[in-house]
Amino acid sequence: MNVKPLADRVLIQPTPAEEVTVAGIIIPDSAKEKPLKGTVLAVGPGTKDEVMELKEGDVVLYGKYAGTEVEIEREKVLIMRQSDVLAKIG
Repeated sequence: MNVKPLADRVLIQPTPAEEVTVAGIIIPDSAKEKPLKGTVLAVGPGTKDEVMELKEGDVVLYGKYAGTEVEIEREKVLIMRQSDVLAKIG
């Protein structure tokens, strides 16, 4: 994937939604919750007012309605501003 976000934006690969509960119940697509965790695939250069704190490979948490879902090379990814990311894991 050869995509470079602009300014303070990041490209995130969402973690797949759970397909089976702990008790073994299969969750249909219509009932799956949107994942709120993902891996950073690419980061923009930042702006003069915002230094990029995220880097490729970081695992992050983001808001339920954050970002815009786009399809690149048949893969659904999110692009959002760094400020929409809530936390970095690890």
